[in-house]
Order: sequence, then C-alpha cells, then structure tokens
Amino acid sequence: MGNILNNLHDFYIKQDSRNVKATNNLKPYRIGLVGLGTIGIGVAKILLQHNERIANAACRPVELACICDKDLSRERDIDLPKGLLTDDLSKIADDPSIETVVELIGGTGFARTLVLEMLEKGKNIVTANKALIANCGAEIFEAARKAGKTIAFEAAVCGGIPILGAIETTLRGNAFQSIHAIVNGTSNFILTQMDEKGTDYESAVREAQRLGYAEADPTLDVDGSDATQKLAILAQLGFGVNVDWRTIPKQGIQEVEAIDIQFAKELGYKIRLLAVAEQSESGLELHVSPTLVSEDAPLADVRNAFNAVRICGDAVGPVFFHGYGAGQMPTASSVLGDIIDTILGRTAITFSALNYWSSEKGAGKLRNPNEIFGKTYLRLLVEDRPGVLHEISGVLGKFDISIASMIQHDPKGAENNAIPCIITTHDAWEGDMLKAIELLSQLGCMKHKPIRMRVRDY
Repeated sequence: MGNILNNLHDFYIKQDSRNVKATNNLKPYRIGLVGLGTIGIGVAKILLQHNERIANAACRPVELACICDKDLSRERDIDLPKGLLTDDLSKIADDPSIETVVELIGGTGFARTLVLEMLEKGKNIVTANKALIANCGAEIFEAARKAGKTIAFEAAVCGGIPILGAIETTLRGNAFQSIHAIVNGTSNFILTQMDEKGTDYESAVREAQRLGYAEADPTLDVDGSDATQKLAILAQLGFGVNVDWRTIPKQGIQEVEAIDIQFAKELGYKIRLLAVAEQSESGLELHVSPTLVSEDAPLADVRNAFNAVRICGDAVGPVFFHGYGAGQMPTASSVLGDIIDTILGRTAITFSALNYWSSEKGAGKLRNPNEIFGKTYLRLLVEDRPGVLHEISGVLGKFDISIASMIQHDPKGAENNAIPCIITTHDAWEGDMLKAIELLSQLGCMKHKPIRMRVRDY
C-alpha cells in the first residue's frame, strides 16, 4: 500500500511540474484595473503577490498590465511596480493586448460610460458594482452581447460569498422556491450591536462608522436601498424576473429601537433586515424589510457584518450560505474568481446560455404586494387608560386580522401617560394590514405612529 501511495505522489508531483511549465509557456493574459480603492487594492495585491497561484488556476500567466485611478497622490497600503498606476484611461482602453477590464469605481455615472466604452473596445468586464448591475443591467448586458464579450459580477452581491455562481451553475437544475437573505452587512452590524450590547440605534450607527462598516452618510444601507438593489439581481438570476429595484417594496431599519429588540427577545425572535424573494402561483413576492426571525433559525445567528443567503429549490431543498458580505479581501476573492472564469471561458458559456437581462425573457410575473400573506409585529405607543385595547382590536377585527400575542408591561414610570403595547398577529393580507395601520394611526389613544415589522417562523 505504501508503494502505491508513493507512486501516486510522485505521479502528481510530475504532473504539477508539467502543468506549471505548460502554463508558463503561454502568452500572459493581460488585465486592466480601473479604481484603486479598498477593493482594487485587494485585487491588485492578489494578482501581484500570488501570481503563480492565479496562473495555475487560470491555466496561463495572468498579468496586471495597468491600473487607472483619478487620484495618483493618495497614500495606499500597497507597493506597486513603477509605471503600473496611471490616471490616463486610454492606456487601458486603447491597448488591444488588455483583454479584460476590472471596474471597481462604483456608482452608475462614469462606471456606466466606462463599461460601455470598454465593451465597444472589445474587452470583457469584471465588476463588483451592484448599483451598476441593478440600474443599468439591461443596457450593458445587451451591449456585451452585441460586442461578443462578457460581464462577470459575482462580487456585486454578498462580497465573498459565491452565491451568484451557485445559482448560475451548481443549483441550476432546481426550480427555485424562495430566497431569504441578509445582504447588507452595515444594517446587520447595527442590529447586532443593539441586540448584544443594548445600544440605541444612533450609537450603533456611530460605531459602524468608526469601524468602517458604514459610510459618513449611511442612508443607502439603513433605508434598505442597497439590499433592494441586490435583491433585484438575485431575482433576475434565480427567477428570470426583470424588475426595477426602485419598485420593490422596502423598509429600512431607521425606526427600529432598543425596545423592539427587547420585545423581540421576549417573543423568541431576533430582528434582521431581510431581502425576500418567494415564488407562488400568483407570482414572485419581493420585498426588503426588518423582520422578526425565529431565534432558532440559522438567519438569526448571522451576526455583525456577515451576510447569509437561504435558498430553497424543489430538488435540493433548503441550502444556506454564510460569510463576509463585504471587506477588501473577501470581495477581492470573488473578483479574482470572475477573472479566472473569464480567462478559462466559463463566463462566456454561462453568459451565453443564461442570457441575463434580455428583453426576450420578459419581465416575469410579480405578485401584487397587497396580496402577500404573513404575520406582523406592531409596536403601538398608546394612552394608559381603559378601553384602549378594545379600540385597537376593533380596528384589527375590521380587516379580519386576529391577534396572536400581546405584551403590555406594568405602566409604572410611563412618560406622558403613554405606554408601549406590543402585538403580533396571525397571517393576514398585506393590503388589509396597511389599511389597518393607517386607521390605527388615526385613533385618539395613539401617541405615535405604529411601528410595523414582518414576522417569519423558520
């Protein structure tokens, strides 16, 4: 047995040696990188410091031929070979030997113009820009098809988690039934801080900013816009639905307070910002909202800046992906995977076969948001007087909404004669729930507009 293992070891060593020699004899595949920010530095580090590893994976040498950034004077945590960094984009655009351009500048303005120009110049695109894909997907994918080139974008959703590749390839034999995902690390970090450290929302946001998880203006993260853009991309890949992300119902975490975290715990839940895509006979349900998730569910254990995606397929059943949803090296890892797949030709096969953002695929059938059926958490700030609960239950009953549970603590110490009343409901239609909330807000006993979150038991 020992001789057999030794012979196998020697065989594979010889094969690896031959593969390396064969790889080194090929002409280098040249890459252009636009945008040397946090992610760009990570990509450049891997390409420059682990060149042999990348060459072996791509089956040929890979050369970072040029990096373009508008700011040449900014200090960066990377040592670059002399002459590699430039602010002259034409050195990439007009160099026919550069076959793929990595776009890492973000946004939809100049990034859109850049991608369209590079495609016209005959170059493939790798991008981590979820805003570009969500806003301009139809346009840039059509341009790529006309140019006979490809666009790879694994890093645009969930950073280092290879979720798009799994949907595109490994899980492709399934009819997807649902996707439930935590796709915004900033919001998840804030909610984790409020849960585990008892901080209020504003303090948690400041801590996220201090640690670099949140921008100076965190609006796009906390209001659900970032998650909604990513959900639109997941809907396209998983369900073939072309949807403008701005039309997807969304609710951010700005109104979540420490008291909601506490009451959720009492009820056996944790609050997470969920992006949901769920297929039914009446169409695809899409929405982003803070949601009470059963504390026993895997999604409830997703902490801090991590992301997670739970996919359910008709054949595979539920599968769960968990990892860093952002950050320099996790995101760079996905970008490098796309570069390698582009070089090997895997991206071209997938790009041609799946035909994303094509007008031929149609818009798909979306479910009327008012016809979604589900449970609700309500926080009501009400007067401390007899008859209030009767008024509230009367409004809910008008829309056939039944109460599953209610929490109203001892009013001792209540401010301005107002106390919180927490209600969870049984399943009800979304349209009816919105009408009920509107009427509740008009009651004379109500001291603040009702705060509503969805409830998921899984």
